[in-house]
Amino acid sequence: MSVKDTRHRTSSLARLRQNTGGELLAEFLGTAVLILLGCGSVAVALAGLPGSGRQIDAFGPGNWLIIVFGWGLAVVFGVYVAGGVSGAHINPAVTLAFAVRRKFSWAKVVPYWIAQLLGAFAGAAVVYAVYADAINAFNAAEGFADRAESVPSFSIFATFPAEYFGGGVWGPLIDQIVGTAILVMLIAALIDSRNMAPQNNFGPWVIGFVVTAIGLSFGTNAGYAINPARDFGPRLLAYFAGWGEAALPGNGEWFSNYWWIPILGPLVGGVVGILIYDLFIGQVLKARETLEGVEGPPAGRVPEPTDATETRRSE
Repeated sequence: MSVKDTRHRTSSLARLRQNTGGELLAEFLGTAVLILLGCGSVAVALAGLPGSGRQIDAFGPGNWLIIVFGWGLAVVFGVYVAGGVSGAHINPAVTLAFAVRRKFSWAKVVPYWIAQLLGAFAGAAVVYAVYADAINAFNAAEGFADRAESVPSFSIFATFPAEYFGGGVWGPLIDQIVGTAILVMLIAALIDSRNMAPQNNFGPWVIGFVVTAIGLSFGTNAGYAINPARDFGPRLLAYFAGWGEAALPGNGEWFSNYWWIPILGPLVGGVVGILIYDLFIGQVLKARETLEGVEGPPAGRVPEPTDATETRRSE
């Protein structure tokens, strides 16, 4: 290869990284980090600690704290990885919501979704490679001869509904809509510089605490996927790794054909969340910005009429 060809290839790669290609690489890696640390925390709680000889007494419900804080920290570091390049959506629901209300290019939505899905699949593949022995030991200890019968070990990778829903669709679907609406609404608040956005680079930590709070408040209904890529990428990996119908179409003892709920619910919930924020807060902030020369009120107080506002009302 000539020097000219090498330079041309290098410049082409540089242009790719400078534009959407670089953003897609960031979304891929950010989402992979999210899944590495998130699914890894579930693997520790479910199979790693019990089978490692490091856990003398059963941790019981405390395992949920490992999972909740594991996912919260996973979001923190996924956002740190990708935030400076792509904005760190690392969630198709966030990407869709920003396209609807934040002037994010619609042409980038599907490419972002693909990068996020591939990143989630890759992250899940690494978790599986690291914890395969622990998973096999767990299934053997629990009496599961076939992975496809082991919903508990499947839960390392993807979600399923609580038994008390009795196989119904609406309960888990509403749960995913509400959980994702909370997530996106709070993300919108935290990145809004007109509001009380965290200063400097502390934002990822606060967003991670949002995910932690959702896990503590709404996690047990349906595993709080609140992210289509987070659920479907590892679900695909689980299907190919032998969990069969438990992964796709998502069948278990008390649920069936569940795979689409952690996709549709978050996509709907993300749009609902951004609309709620803009209706109740965003439009208020925008209206105050339009009052040129009028000082904003102290936090928590309604602005009092001034001569300028009275003049505008009479026009």
